[in-house]
Amino acid sequence: MTDNESRKIIIFGAGKIGRSFIGQLFSRSGYEVVFVDIDSKLIGELNRRKEYKVIIKSEADDQILAIKNIRGILLEDSKNVTREMISTSLVALSVGQQGLRMAIPVIAKALSERRRRIGEQPIDFIIAENMRNSDKFLKKELSRYLPSDYPLNRLIGLAETSIGKMVPIMSQKDILEDPLQVFAEPYNTLIVARKAFKNPVPEVNDLEAKDNIKAWVDRKLFIHNLGHATAAYLGFREHPGSEYIYQVLDDPGILEATRQTMLQSADILMALHQGEFTVSQLTAHIDDLLHRFRNRALGDTVFRVGCDLYRKLSPSDRLVAPLKAAIQFSKPYDLILESLHAALSFRAKDEQGNYLPADERFFAEQRLGTSHIFKNVCKLSLPE
Repeated sequence: MTDNESRKIIIFGAGKIGRSFIGQLFSRSGYEVVFVDIDSKLIGELNRRKEYKVIIKSEADDQILAIKNIRGILLEDSKNVTREMISTSLVALSVGQQGLRMAIPVIAKALSERRRRIGEQPIDFIIAENMRNSDKFLKKELSRYLPSDYPLNRLIGLAETSIGKMVPIMSQKDILEDPLQVFAEPYNTLIVARKAFKNPVPEVNDLEAKDNIKAWVDRKLFIHNLGHATAAYLGFREHPGSEYIYQVLDDPGILEATRQTMLQSADILMALHQGEFTVSQLTAHIDDLLHRFRNRALGDTVFRVGCDLYRKLSPSDRLVAPLKAAIQFSKPYDLILESLHAALSFRAKDEQGNYLPADERFFAEQRLGTSHIFKNVCKLSLPE
């Protein structure tokens, strides 16, 4: 593989994180970026313009980044997806769990052909998904479609990440103005699993490789995701008319309750990953996050942060996972439990006045009672 070819990354998923974060980081570090997506209009526009804008939203001044050296392919064009994967050693995934189930058969077919064409050269996957144990999930799913003799453990690096960048829902007005532009906050650090790579870790600005990636994935889940959700759920309960996260956090009571809940979860995190973090490190991280949550220019909505209740109240997600760990380590969890109860009364709507369709199903199931949700959605059995 030539040096030129090795400076290419294929990104499955040309959505908000794919464009504003992964594509932006690699393009600005000299990589050619090839997006793969199911949206034909989006791919067509990327190929027509060959660039897009990332608008970094801050309370001082917006910064506009022009992301170039990019192109796109439709996921259904498996022949061209395979051709691109033969000539690179680096892939990123940012499609969500349902999107992964669509992409994995295409990826597996490309990997088999890649091995047949160029031999046993390793390829690395940066898993840019908000999913705990995403490496195990991907390995299991790939093994279902790869030939039985494919040496997955030797040829495929599955690098988990901690995705801390916040990307808000954009208004219809902003989307119509430019369907390729995407808004994002200034934070720009991509944390990846150092030990997972089969090839050298990519030399990319703002990429930080960590040895104990599980701890850093849990830091994102137990503190960032938990804190964001807590602000949305407590904030909506007290201020149901507020549209933005910064508005509910302007309430000193909600701000302090969110902070204390994050600190409670930080204590659980330190018990789960002993020696990885200190109290002062996590306290500083919490205060920085709360500052970022209150970024008025970002315009992050209570709806976006709190919706998708089946996923956000699931056993391995932001509220239930730390609560279960608290029970395991005999740590206090009353504040986290309060956030979980507040989530059950969450009824925020989007810009058009609609609920997320999946949440409407959740509300219907919720009529069966709190204990039903705890048992069947959260898979939670609280000690007496």
